[in-house]
This record gives sequence, C-alpha cells and structure tokens, in this order.
Amino acid sequence: MDNPKKEIVPIEQSTAIPIKILSTKEKIEIYIDQYSSIAKDEMKAHKIPASIILAQGILESGMGYSRLAKEGNNHFGIKCHKDWSGEKIYHDDDEKGECFRVYKNVASSFRDHSLFLKNRQRYSPLFKMKLSNYKGWAKGLKKAGYATDPGYAEKLISLVERFELMRFDSKIFKRQIEKYNPSKLSSNFIHKVKKGDTLYSVSKQYGVAIENLVKFNDIKNQTIFIGQELKIPQRN
Repeated sequence: MDNPKKEIVPIEQSTAIPIKILSTKEKIEIYIDQYSSIAKDEMKAHKIPASIILAQGILESGMGYSRLAKEGNNHFGIKCHKDWSGEKIYHDDDEKGECFRVYKNVASSFRDHSLFLKNRQRYSPLFKMKLSNYKGWAKGLKKAGYATDPGYAEKLISLVERFELMRFDSKIFKRQIEKYNPSKLSSNFIHKVKKGDTLYSVSKQYGVAIENLVKFNDIKNQTIFIGQELKIPQRN
C-alpha cells in the first residue's frame, strides 16, 4: 500500500509571524509618542509651536515612513540649498532628482527645521504670533512658500485639531508630569492592551504622562503589543 502524500508547507509560510498592519491613525499616534518631547524642546528653544512642528513632521515625512525620513532622517522635506555642506540624498519632488539634506538622526532634522524657519527672513512674521496661534502659523507657512500644496495650511490645522496637538503648546493643555521616582509611585490597576491602543491613547485614558507610563513599565522603543499588561502608575 502506498504511503499517503504529506502536504509540504513552505518554511516561510509555516513559521511566519503575522505582522500587524497599522492604520493611518495608529501611525500618527506612534509618531506623536516618539517625537512630541523633541518638538516641545524645539518650541522652548526657538519659539515655534510644538503642534506645528509635529503636524509638519507628520505631513512632510509621511508619518515617518517616507524615503527621505527612513534613508535620510529628513522629516521636514528640507532641500539642500546653497548653505548646506552635509550629506545629500536625491529624490523626485517638484522637479526630478532634487537634492535633500541628510541628518545623522531625527533630532538633528527637528533642530535644522527650527533654524531653517528662524534664519530666513520670509518666515520672520511668524515669530510675531503667539505660540497658541497654530492656525496663524499654518497659514503663515503656506503664505511664505514652505510648500506648493494649495491645501497645506488646512492639512496642518486638521492634524493639530484631530490629534489635539495644541496640548503641547500651552500650559492650559499641558499635562503635569511628575518626576519619575519608583518609591513614590504604585499601581493597583492593570490595563490589558487591545487592538488600536497606543501609548498616547492609554495615557490619555488614565490621565497619566506617557513618560511615566514608559518608565513604570520599562517599555522599550515606545512599543506596546496586544495582550500586554500595563501597570498604571499612581501616586502613593
């Protein structure tokens, strides 16, 4: 009697781990989690609203997934111009094969963006506005020619309002972050991560700072996963 044939399953098919496909909303929330602290630092140093910095970063970098962002750490689409002496990457934009700046890390891209705005005369009217006036900044950037997209200002404003980025601009919206000290924090509540959860959404749900949530749970690379049990920090 012949032996029955066994079905052969390709190795990659039998051992593959399903990869979670992130929604646009999730990608944006992850971007905010990762870079909001840098945006706030730039706001303090150069008086540019953190909400606008984040909105531009999200839009210009494709939420951190664009080629310029991944290969050049360029999150703001800043081209080389005559004053750039650093590394370069070439990419099709308004014209074919245009020259863009390459940075050693993302923080350097955020800093150069601040200096780019601050050191160019055409953006000087923006710095007369209040940090809370994100709509004025968005419209001013478009008027000064930061982007050719006619809907650029509206897209920035939409991002700011949809994800409440203005909370990073004003003390009114700023959540008080207590200094992390394990001996002064305890937890009597566990949150089990479900589909759609991000560090930002969990922190907002329980009214705790993302920084404390990360440190209290020893979270690496700002990454959480479905089924993970997060301890919610509370004061003793």
